[in-house]
Amino acid sequence: MLDRFKDFWQGVVLAPIVRLLLWMRVSPDLVTLVGTLGLVVAALWFFPRGDLLVGVLVITAFVFSDLVDGAMARTSGRSSVFGAFWDSTLDRFGDAAIFVGLALYFAGPGDHWINLCLSLYCLVTGSVTSYARARAESLGMDAKGGIAERADRLVLILVATGLSELLDLPVLVPIALWVLAVASSVTVAYRIVKVYRQARALDGVGVIT
Repeated sequence: MLDRFKDFWQGVVLAPIVRLLLWMRVSPDLVTLVGTLGLVVAALWFFPRGDLLVGVLVITAFVFSDLVDGAMARTSGRSSVFGAFWDSTLDRFGDAAIFVGLALYFAGPGDHWINLCLSLYCLVTGSVTSYARARAESLGMDAKGGIAERADRLVLILVATGLSELLDLPVLVPIALWVLAVASSVTVAYRIVKVYRQARALDGVGVIT
């Protein structure tokens, strides 16, 4: 859903940054690493302390590195198979850190057992959503689709978390977690069914045993 905004950000907002980093001979893979480390540190430092708004702002700044590194690779002609693997792998660390940070918050100053469990459930289902697609593609099948793509999950939880402190409406975080829990579950089920149908068709012609 959010992919339609990438062209605007990359062409207008991020292009000068991309040109500067390439001029400085910075590797896109290094930008990916620094962005992920910054996101992880911010999520695990600010969220458990209850500094939700500050955490969201810092995390959002590092999330944009995910657009910068891709634009750098395309502009410089340095796109590679390893770069795609590196980016996707580090994305999992970043996503996990956000929900772990929230889980630690609800285990500490947030003091809410159900929200803690929801945070951990969203962490697991988010990982399974990505794994289901990757595993299906490794078997030559397609598992794209669903209602909770990575960008949608990140925007929803970060916006809700930031607004919860800005507007003094703590209920926004559990609402977002419930929505994500349901949406991620539906997405995982959708991808399993989609792969099952493809696998049955392949089994019928003896491709997969």
